[in-house]
Amino acid sequence: MKVHKILNNNVVVTLDPKGNELIVTGRGVGFKKHEGDLIDPKLIEKKFSLSNKETLPKFAELLSEIPINVLTASEIIINHAKQFLDGKLQDSIYISLTDHIHFAIERHKQGFDIPNNFLWETKKFYPKEFQIGLYALKIIKERLSVELPEDEAGFITFHIINAQLNDTMPNIVNMTKIMREILNIVKYHFNFEYDEESLSYQRFVTHLKFFAQRILNPGKPSKQDDSLYELIRQKYAQSYHCTKQIDLHLIQQYQHPLSDEESMYLTMHIERLRNELQHIEKTLKNES
Repeated sequence: MKVHKILNNNVVVTLDPKGNELIVTGRGVGFKKHEGDLIDPKLIEKKFSLSNKETLPKFAELLSEIPINVLTASEIIINHAKQFLDGKLQDSIYISLTDHIHFAIERHKQGFDIPNNFLWETKKFYPKEFQIGLYALKIIKERLSVELPEDEAGFITFHIINAQLNDTMPNIVNMTKIMREILNIVKYHFNFEYDEESLSYQRFVTHLKFFAQRILNPGKPSKQDDSLYELIRQKYAQSYHCTKQIDLHLIQQYQHPLSDEESMYLTMHIERLRNELQHIEKTLKNES
């Protein structure tokens, strides 16, 4: 294995047998090396061969600017996230999360911690991903001797979600905002408190995640069975009325009128949620 490019004393780029670039890290792996020199295998700690070829040069550039212990901490967090979550994380997480951790630590040392206005929603809407955020704070404290505030667990959660959905960070924040707004509309329309442990609530939140993503990334609307839509509208009239309030809000705030398909699915989820909460209320009254 030979040096192809030297990024710093601890990071070099080499080529695999097929000629693809491979990033190699390790303390002193690039020290006093030149292009074409052999790499000491004993010094190699990590190898990175990202599937996205556009991501690799950006990652290499980032590695040339940050301490290797930050990279190590970030990789531990990413590997934990991959094992903990279902589905694949985009390669972009190596850039976004590593860069964020490095910047967050620098800000914290200078006394500039940023409050997370969506921390409550993040905990409620993305509980599994938020656990990774908390795990990340633990690793950062253990590995880098920096104790970041809980707000940072929320920001790290956004990066994990971003890598799952392959979306942009501003969109993730806006998705969370839309979800909060819709949940509030439903809550105040029916004047009830959510049972956040209930299956219907969790299903509704899951539906809202992808619904909000579609609002921010609109595609071609699919064809809808008009007769089914009309049946849902009539059968679940109260829930449909709530959906129309959501529709008005989305038009005013996001210029996104609900399609018949979106209205139908929202109505069904709201109806299921409403029925479950009514059942719980009746049960509690009978018990008392």
